[in-house]
Amino acid sequence: MKQILIIDDDIPIGNMLEEVLTGEGYLVSRAYSGTEALLVLASRKPDLVLLDLMLPGLSGEDVLPKIKGIPVIIVSAKFDTADKVSLLLGGAADYITKPFEIKELLARIAVQLRKASNQGDAPIITFDDLQINTSTHEVSAEGRAVRLTRTEYAILKLLMQNPAQVVTKSILLEKISEDTPDCTESSLKMHISNLRKKLRETNDKEYIEAVWGIGFKMRAS
Repeated sequence: MKQILIIDDDIPIGNMLEEVLTGEGYLVSRAYSGTEALLVLASRKPDLVLLDLMLPGLSGEDVLPKIKGIPVIIVSAKFDTADKVSLLLGGAADYITKPFEIKELLARIAVQLRKASNQGDAPIITFDDLQINTSTHEVSAEGRAVRLTRTEYAILKLLMQNPAQVVTKSILLEKISEDTPDCTESSLKMHISNLRKKLRETNDKEYIEAVWGIGFKMRAS
């Protein structure tokens, strides 16, 4: 089930969107300010974000550059062409002006989720000098093969698909369960420790870092 985060301080509009999207089978979460949105995104990774621009605290323009690896549809009363162009060039996947037809918004959401799904199926994923071939399940670091267990591979693939995000332990367990059923909350730390050790042994580099109390992420070089 796809997860959508609504970032909008307009409660009636947010309530309407939540009701419609829930009825369409989406899981919906809410944030009412830019600051709250960043806190939500630090603990979970939705599949798509609906972002208003006129927010208390951090504005939508401030929040947009901080959202990485997630399609963002701007939902705003601002209709100036220059604003739209600037935001689309700045990372927004789409822009719809308030007031809008709900059928049009649902269609735009479906398009962006389909695009994101297709991108996630790309056969080669790279991070720094790490590479995963998702067709053959081969992993290499600086061109040297790294032998991983099924669970280690699933963890690394998820982290590399979301290189700019901290992936929480709960999301790790939820997402990798599709690829491997043998990882539990009690064994996750051991699997990640073994994965980090195997990667480190190839070239003495740390590719994964723990974010205390939250989860794990790829380590920027």
